Amino acid sequence: MRASAFADAARAAERDMRAVFPPTPLLRNDHLSERFGADIWLKREDLSPVRSYKLRGAFNAMRKVIAEKDVFVCASAGNHAQGVAFMCRHFGVRGVVFMPVTTPQQKVQKTRMFGADHVDIRLVGDYFDETLAAAQAFCAAEGAHFLSPFDDEDVIEGQASVAVEIEVQLGRYPDRIVLPVGGGGLSAGVRGYFGDAVQYTFVEPTGAQSLGAALDVGRPVDVSPINSFVDGAAVAKLGERTFARLNDVVRQDVLHLSEDRICTTIIEMLNVEGIVLEPAGALAIEALSDLKAEILGKTIVCVASGGNFDFERLPEVKERAQRYSGVKKYFILRMPQRPGALKEFLSILGPDDDIARFEYLKKSARNFGSVLIGIETTRPENFVRFLAELDAAGFTYTDITNDETLAQFVI
Repeated sequence: MRASAFADAARAAERDMRAVFPPTPLLRNDHLSERFGADIWLKREDLSPVRSYKLRGAFNAMRKVIAEKDVFVCASAGNHAQGVAFMCRHFGVRGVVFMPVTTPQQKVQKTRMFGADHVDIRLVGDYFDETLAAAQAFCAAEGAHFLSPFDDEDVIEGQASVAVEIEVQLGRYPDRIVLPVGGGGLSAGVRGYFGDAVQYTFVEPTGAQSLGAALDVGRPVDVSPINSFVDGAAVAKLGERTFARLNDVVRQDVLHLSEDRICTTIIEMLNVEGIVLEPAGALAIEALSDLKAEILGKTIVCVASGGNFDFERLPEVKERAQRYSGVKKYFILRMPQRPGALKEFLSILGPDDDIARFEYLKKSARNFGSVLIGIETTRPENFVRFLAELDAAGFTYTDITNDETLAQFVI
């Protein structure tokens, strides 16, 4: 589809959406604008009826075939499932949503709430590949319409409505748009609409670099195993159709951010702005730190793609943020088994240091024992003094803060 025809189709999709839900707001963020010396705007997809942009693609794909199909199927454990469920109820059609057995009940319940009596939820498989296979087998047997989360031209066109709204709300094109990338539907849609008239930054989690890998070899490749923490952008393989629209992206315009680092933005936006973002929704905002020199004085739009955050995850998010920021560390300490040893260790702690974890693991010898200890402090520099004094006192220790394999078992 030619660029002008695609833009016209995206405008038509956006226009029809207004009968279902209002535009999500585009809000200037004073905190970020002052911090980065730029005009920073947030496209708040976390404020859609399902708290993500996914209902856009679902709406557009369904409206194109609603006259011929009355059963729609998807495989998803998150935002896509909720978007499809919402639209099934809107159109009054039957939806069958396949979700992994391991899907948190909160997500299952929200999908059921959005779909009400129009959606049948089926929990199949421990892993998404099994869930997807079951969904596609059902479609083949029942003649139902499969709704891809991203690798579908109508879905891409629907996600492009985000760009249509940005142009109208801003009154002009921004200088740069920062986008999270998972399967590529949102990025393909927005880039398809604006073309080369703006600059782009595409942001992926380090544990799921599907776009970066596709650009490196010239085709979508499976990057499994992936880290599923940033679940809204943790996709093992970019879509074929989305890559066709992104295959000429400049490699330097793709950033990879660690999962722990993303957590610092989730915490900051919650504490400072009162904005609840899921990990994928924070990707674009966290990327601003890497773009500081390039965006100075420019108009930047960050797409906050979703806010479906389960607050049961908050302790983990805080933990990851503290570890990334360097204010929390974990050690295996070899503690002498003698009177006064613990008191000597405690005397090394500074006024801003706090013990967050203390657990004897085992006695490694008659005179020594292994201790798992977690220390929180107020500034990363405090650990320089702490470790120096620990060395001077002759304590033997191992810093396991960044040892992901060991941390999974003991932290």
